[in-house]
Amino acid sequence: MEFWFSEFHAPDVKHCMRVNRHLYSKKSDYQQIDIFETPEFGRVLTLDGSVMLTERDSFIYDEMITHVPMAVHPNIQDVLVIGAGDGGVVHELARYDQVKRIDLVEMDPAVLDACKTYLPENASRLDDSRVHIYFDNALRYIRRCTNQYDLIIVDSTDPFGPSEGYFTREFYGICYNALREDGIMVNQQGSPFYRHDADAMKRSHKRIVSTFPISRVYQAHIPSYAAGYWLFGFASKKYHPIDDMDPKKWEDFHLKTNYYTTKLHVGAFYLPAFLERMLEEVEA
Repeated sequence: MEFWFSEFHAPDVKHCMRVNRHLYSKKSDYQQIDIFETPEFGRVLTLDGSVMLTERDSFIYDEMITHVPMAVHPNIQDVLVIGAGDGGVVHELARYDQVKRIDLVEMDPAVLDACKTYLPENASRLDDSRVHIYFDNALRYIRRCTNQYDLIIVDSTDPFGPSEGYFTREFYGICYNALREDGIMVNQQGSPFYRHDADAMKRSHKRIVSTFPISRVYQAHIPSYAAGYWLFGFASKKYHPIDDMDPKKWEDFHLKTNYYTTKLHVGAFYLPAFLERMLEEVEA
């Protein structure tokens, strides 16, 4: 008998992957956690039936949400990561010697435990001495922070259910206050292709635009995510994501990447016409 994992990307669209083995399954206090082994995408982490990452393409997400702000801000030392319990974003951040502190706020300790066991490459830098892990609600945690971080990375699940609070005007205002005077916030903005996701993206972008003086959207192509097309938000108190990006400085880090380049960085902010019109609607 064949075993397939399927996920609705829209009411009339499913994405399916053949599964070799169901490696892990646990109902935590917060969500259903599963890890599958698949022939095409390698190991796959799902939460409440939605794909969070696959071994095959997680590098795209982790590199684009991390290296874009790191190539813009001249001296990021203190970073707050919200979500990202799999450790992939922390792994990319820990490659920078200039980063002195990485505070990871994850709601569910069971996610970290599962990923340490079944996705060890992703989780390999969670034990770095610069990483401090807090099992807490991010809204509660960040309310206590003022002028503490150079960068906040919001690596939450989609804006429905438990993560809905991470896409509100209040949350973005709290993030603004937690950042230093030249701080940057980067968040995942979902896919603009299917109507339900596009509407959520527009709501989120409108709230960010009303909070930060500089706000832009950029894109990446991630095969296992909805429509294979994903967006990130770049919000800053001071820095423009293209005008203030220093290609030579970033290239001097000599970091080997599989997706991100400084040329791609610039191109990622040039969006297709339909998406430009969506954003203009909420920015007006």
